[in-house]
This record gives sequence, C-alpha cells and structure tokens, in this order.
Amino acid sequence: MDVSKTKTSFYRRLYVAWLIDSGSAVSVAALMEATGMPRRTAQDTLAALADLDIDCAFVQHPGERNNAGYYMIRSWGAIDRHWITAHLPQIRATLGYP
Repeated sequence: MDVSKTKTSFYRRLYVAWLIDSGSAVSVAALMEATGMPRRTAQDTLAALADLDIDCAFVQHPGERNNAGYYMIRSWGAIDRHWITAHLPQIRATLGYP
C-alpha cells in the first residue's frame, strides 16, 4: 500500500508527541532508539510539532548545561491524544516502527 509523504509526516509528528507525552521517549536519543529514525529526522520532527499547534518544550535540568534535560508536551492544541493512543498499531504499521 502506498502511503503519502503528507500522511507519514503527520503520523510521525503525532507518534513523536505521543512518545514524549507518555514518557516513553523524552530525549532525541530516546526517540531515535524508540523509532529507529536518524538524529536529524528526530530533531526536525520535534521542531515541526509547532506546525500542528502541539506545544512541546525542552526542560533544562537545574544546574546542568549542554542541553541536559527532557522534552515535554505542554499542550496538544486541536490534536486528540486519545485518538493517537487508540490508533497506535495503525500509526506504527504505517511508519514501519516497532
């Protein structure tokens, strides 16, 4: 089945936001491990969450430097997180993620 780049991009953003919000992957390295995506793709996907009005923020650990911290979803905007949870198998299959 052919899946459009638009759909895979949308699903990738939803899945990354879900991974962050669920606590499954809250760093670029953890996202790479969970999905198998390259570092640059993970970074670009994080940056693109704002295009969906998903408010994702990096929280710096107090007293740490060099971007020591984690990502968190502050707001899902118009996206329904529960829809993502209910459709995880479909999203993973479409993206080819474990």
